[in-house]
Amino acid sequence: MVAYSGGLDSTLLLLLADRFARERQLPLRALHVHHGLSPNADAWAEQCAAVCRQLGVPLQVARVQLNRGNGESLEAQARTARYGQLSAALAPGGWLLTAHHQDDQLETLLLALKRGAGPRGLAGILPSQPFGKGALLRPLLTVSRQDLAEAASEAGLSWVEDESNQDLSYDRNFLRQRVIPGLRARWPAIAQTAARSMALCAEQQALLEELAAEDWRLAGEGEALRITPLHELSPARRNNLLRHWIRRQGGEMPARDQLARLWDELVLARPDANPQLNWGRVSCRRYQGLLHLVRPDLAPLTEQIPLVPDVLVTLPDRLGSLQLKISTEGQLRLPEADEPLSIRFSVAPGQTLTPQGRGGSRRLKKLWQEYGVPSWQRGRIPMIFYGETPAAALDLFICEGFARTGNLGLAWQRLDSPGDTEAESLP
Repeated sequence: MVAYSGGLDSTLLLLLADRFARERQLPLRALHVHHGLSPNADAWAEQCAAVCRQLGVPLQVARVQLNRGNGESLEAQARTARYGQLSAALAPGGWLLTAHHQDDQLETLLLALKRGAGPRGLAGILPSQPFGKGALLRPLLTVSRQDLAEAASEAGLSWVEDESNQDLSYDRNFLRQRVIPGLRARWPAIAQTAARSMALCAEQQALLEELAAEDWRLAGEGEALRITPLHELSPARRNNLLRHWIRRQGGEMPARDQLARLWDELVLARPDANPQLNWGRVSCRRYQGLLHLVRPDLAPLTEQIPLVPDVLVTLPDRLGSLQLKISTEGQLRLPEADEPLSIRFSVAPGQTLTPQGRGGSRRLKKLWQEYGVPSWQRGRIPMIFYGETPAAALDLFICEGFARTGNLGLAWQRLDSPGDTEAESLP
């Protein structure tokens, strides 16, 4: 599948991909994302359709709506929407081809320098990477835009011109029109030499990832990170592991000074403290020698949800779903007629519970401590009630008098995560 904007680069890519596919009898299709930002957007879609009809390539036009004034740049919104549509349309095992070229690489490097990026950012655009259900390929990445323009002219191609490419308020346009021409005039081979530097950064990043994977095997515990092994690492190696852990969790990457604060304010905090550090949509917390990455807006829940066998229940606040089933492998007894089942997240003040096999009753706060439940998860664990009596806390314990094999089973599918999954950077 070709990501087809209708511009010079993607039009030439579509022509080359069509020739490649015909020679090898491979299926090919194109997708055009209609952002609706330009008054010419409809005309661009029609131009793309005309070219695809001429080539005999099926075209899908995906329309998206962007939210002006929500605090996020239109560039970022358009990029997110575009890749979302491309990912959804890509068949399992399929290839997505984009027309990024050598000049795009140089722009990406300069933008990464502006942001103060590390080796991962300075590695630039990858020639290939996993994407959606398949792979994202960039076959033109080593070709300059001038060479692409000459090839397109020789082929007699027509393409659309996006008027927004002249808008210098966009960083890429500013680089393309004001900065890079001067660099090329002074150093004609700047794009090629920059590409070599980016390749070296990519190699260094690969080594850092291998080292982080080794350290993670020693320090990782489920989704948490054990603090004790961190003290044995140098600051640089420790920060590398922390970034690796945060990336694994799909968390927003902190700035360098925020990593320093994480060490000083969480790891080195006094033992009886309950510290946390927030950045973006992520919160780092410490509990019993472990670092956890969670959402910063977690709060106790007060909902009371009826529970009926074989009916899937969607839990609030991204806690996932839960289903009660009558099963020979179940662990809870069947309720009596006067024991309506429900899901709650707390018990009445002062109420005590008696977990099976623990001996003696305890208040819920004490049980959370005994079972190692962090403070931010308390009030967020689904509890099964028979009438007004708590019977079980999911994944933790069943209370005395409610355990019986071969009656009711519960399946809890968790969805809660520290943040939106952060995919590989896609320009």
